Amino acid sequence: MEIEEKIIYWVELSDYDLETAQVMLESKRFLYVGFMCHQVIEKILKALYVSTLKSTPPYSHNLTSLTREVGISEELSDDQKDFINLIRPLNVEARYPSYKERINQILNQERCRDILTQTKEFQLWIKQKL
Repeated sequence: MEIEEKIIYWVELSDYDLETAQVMLESKRFLYVGFMCHQVIEKILKALYVSTLKSTPPYSHNLTSLTREVGISEELSDDQKDFINLIRPLNVEARYPSYKERINQILNQERCRDILTQTKEFQLWIKQKL
């Protein structure tokens, strides 16, 4: 697979996960809205990784680390940093039963709507860098 094909691959996965997050919001599956929003950002950052470093992205779910590796951590606004910090744990914690109850208590429709909006904005910002 060529570099451009790899970038398209990650962007398409990110777009698919964004659509899935929207469906999860509509069906009130709030835990999975957070999980999918994390996936959207992780995959769009991996597209940027391929675009910037011309290499296969690491098998990492750490969004903070990915922003550093692609060289945008210094560009992030305080709001963007807060957003990354908010969704960073939603990938791992959503997978384990001991965390699900706690996450379900903080994710409601309004909160998930805000997370989804921020996800769309961040994803678009990254796409403009590709």
